Amino acid sequence: MKKYQNCFSLILALSLLSLITPVKSKAQSDSTVSNGYYIKYPKKIMVRLYLAQKYAPLTISGQVRELNYNTNSKLNLGAGASYRGVTVNLAYGFGFLNKDRGGKTTGLDLQLNLFPGKWAIDFLGSFRKGYYIAPKNNAASGLGLVNYYQRPDIRRNITGISIFRVANAEKFSYKAALTQNEQQLKSAGSVLFGGEAYFGMVKGDSSLVPNKVSSSFEQAGINKINFVNIGPGIGYAYTLVFAKQFFLTGSAIGTVDVNFSTEQKSASKNKQTTLTPGALYKAAIGYNSSDWSVSANIIGNALYVGSESSTKEYFLPTGTLRFIIARKFRH
Repeated sequence: MKKYQNCFSLILALSLLSLITPVKSKAQSDSTVSNGYYIKYPKKIMVRLYLAQKYAPLTISGQVRELNYNTNSKLNLGAGASYRGVTVNLAYGFGFLNKDRGGKTTGLDLQLNLFPGKWAIDFLGSFRKGYYIAPKNNAASGLGLVNYYQRPDIRRNITGISIFRVANAEKFSYKAALTQNEQQLKSAGSVLFGGEAYFGMVKGDSSLVPNKVSSSFEQAGINKINFVNIGPGIGYAYTLVFAKQFFLTGSAIGTVDVNFSTEQKSASKNKQTTLTPGALYKAAIGYNSSDWSVSANIIGNALYVGSESSTKEYFLPTGTLRFIIARKFRH
C-alpha cells in the first residue's frame, strides 16, 4: 500500500507543478471580454455572502442491510471575494444555524475547484472524525435503537485530485456556473475527459460493523481500510441559459478506477485489487448578470472501495452544497 501512496504523491506533485506553468489569457485591459457565448470580467472584483454545507458519509453494505454513517457537519455562513483567478473565502458554523445530531464531528475538509483555460481541476483533502447512524436509519441497519448510534472513534481520511479536459471551453464556462465571475450568454455544453487519483483510510477503534448486527455483514470485525483509486473518466457538461440571465447547469463524469484496498481485522490483513465505478458531479441554478449573482450549486464525487471480504463495495461520497449572493464591483 505504501508504494501506491508514493506513486500517488508523485502524480499530485506533477499536477501542482502544471498549475503554476504560465498560461496566456485572452483577457485584455477591457472591463469585459466576450466571445459571443460567455463574458469575462477581468476588471471586476466579486464580493459574496454564502451558506455552505459539506457532507462526507460512509456506507457499509451487507447482503440485506446497510450501515449509513454520517458526520455532524455544520452549516457554515461565510463571506469572500474573487479577483481574476484568486478567491478567498472565510466561513464559520454559527450555533444559531446548527443543531447537534449524533455527537461531535471534528477534522478538516478542503475542496479546491480550479478552472484554468480548458481544464477542470478538483483537489480534495477530507479528514473527518466522529460518525453516527440516525434513528430513522436504524430499521435499515437492524440496530433497532431509539437514539443515535454514535461512533466518535471512526475516522475517514481521503486525499485526491481529478483533472479533466473541457473540450469546448470556447463556448462553455464552468466559472459562469459555479463562481459567477463570468457570465454564460448562450446555451452550450462540452465533452469532458481525463482522470482521477485518490488514496485514503477508514479506521475505528473497534469493528466498523456493530456487534449487534455482525451476523448480517461479511465485513464484521474489520476496523481499518486503506485504499488507492486511480482511473480515467469521461462525461459531459451543459448550461441552459433562459430569460437571458438565468441559467441551469449540469455536469456528470463517469469513471472506472483500478482500486487497491487492504482490510484489517485484528492482526490479519486482506488485500484486494479490482475495478470500481466512480462519478464526479456538478450542478448549479441561478441568476447571473454583470452586477449581481444569486445561485445554488453542488459539487461532489462518488468514490467506491472494493472489499476482499464481501461482494459489496464501501461507498465514500464527498461534496459541498452552497447558496451564494454576490455583487460585482469595477476595480
